Amino acid sequence: MKPRFNVLTIGVDNLDKSYAFYHNGLGLASKGIVGKEFEHGAIAFFDLQNGMTLALYPRKSLALDAGIPVSAPSPTGFSIGHNVRSKAEVDSLMELAKKAGAKINERARDRFWGGYSGYFQDPDGNLWEVVYNPNMIPVD
Repeated sequence: MKPRFNVLTIGVDNLDKSYAFYHNGLGLASKGIVGKEFEHGAIAFFDLQNGMTLALYPRKSLALDAGIPVSAPSPTGFSIGHNVRSKAEVDSLMELAKKAGAKINERARDRFWGGYSGYFQDPDGNLWEVVYNPNMIPVD
């Protein structure tokens, strides 16, 4: 297996609400929800940097597609890390997420490992960490 992945699919309970959060609230570019003409086919894609794609897919459809039962969401199963270039950018993005309807779980603060980060949950409870790590500054 090559050490890469290109698509991160997040299971959501309300595709329209989640699409609005990511597109209108956080400002991620998308062509909208596609596949509505297919049963269990509605999905939204957001093109990210470095060839990455974020996909929002109804949890029921994702479970059906994967051949597993729908389970209760768990925000502690994983977190999505978003590295930024400064502490100020962490604070700005945390405020943007809050205005978009995110639940702020942990205000941004200095961390023991030398960085600065905060946590929020999207409308479906998916956990995001906004991170300034002086050793992992993204190239824009």
